[in-house]
Amino acid sequence: MPKILLIEDNEMNRDMLSRRLERKGYTVIVAVDGGEGLAKARAETPDLILMDMSLPVLDGWEATRQLKAAAATRRIPVIALTAHAMASDEQKAKEAGCDDFDTKPIEFPRLLGKIEALLQRVASGERG
Repeated sequence: MPKILLIEDNEMNRDMLSRRLERKGYTVIVAVDGGEGLAKARAETPDLILMDMSLPVLDGWEATRQLKAAAATRRIPVIALTAHAMASDEQKAKEAGCDDFDTKPIEFPRLLGKIEALLQRVASGERG
């Protein structure tokens, strides 16, 4: 089953999302800040990253830029998770290198659809 790295500093969000993803059969690795997220992305090479954009240490915008700049992690799809639902925030996430965008509070079926679509695209060899 695909491995998802969940980078989220809010404990309730992290626990809820990781449990629901594990119930769907995904292996979930968690990180609580952008620095830890970068380290785990390099060490674990997940199939997909769920990136909270408002993180301590290193925010999600900068963490995504660094992931997409590095050869080892460039191809890992990143879905931005943010409470900021403005169109400009979605554009900012795309500019940082995110492959998709979802708003909080998380609507799990919608997020799951985005995860599955991106994983399918990667599996078929397509690039965003």
